Amino acid sequence: MATEIAAAISAAQQGDKQAFYLIYQQFIGRVYAICWRLLANKQQAEDASQDVFIKVWQQLPVFRGDSSFATWLHSVATRTAIDHFRQQKNLRLTDGSDELELLQPTTHCSSDAAMLEQAIMRLPSQARAVFVLFALEGYQHQEIAGLLGIAEGSSKAQYFRARQLLQEWLADE
Repeated sequence: MATEIAAAISAAQQGDKQAFYLIYQQFIGRVYAICWRLLANKQQAEDASQDVFIKVWQQLPVFRGDSSFATWLHSVATRTAIDHFRQQKNLRLTDGSDELELLQPTTHCSSDAAMLEQAIMRLPSQARAVFVLFALEGYQHQEIAGLLGIAEGSSKAQYFRARQLLQEWLADE
């Protein structure tokens, strides 16, 4: 599979649209999951996922392979989702009731993992973004502050708030 993807990447870099479609099929689930976790809104996650692949198509010819394609794609997806997050004018508390769904139709989650995913979606948007970036994506608070345009202390406070809320909600389950 890895050689098939490597061949598809090489062909797509030369403008082969069918090769790019193979890449899209292979990675759309992962890209959507990143966007969904950061945006907690189906339509916005779908829009961000489309934007990711538009950017990838545009930037693919200059992809040098210094990192793995999956790592590069993950970075593009995270930054694109954050751009969409920033465009949201009103940071609102969402109960996620209209948005709760499995990340991908083929995802098989344990009930604990599904409960955690649903709880994350209930977090206030900024706390959710900080939690996802720090706990799930591995960014440091200084990086998160720069990405979201907030103070590093705010990032830490939002992460602490998110953890408290998650602990409360999961203890009630």
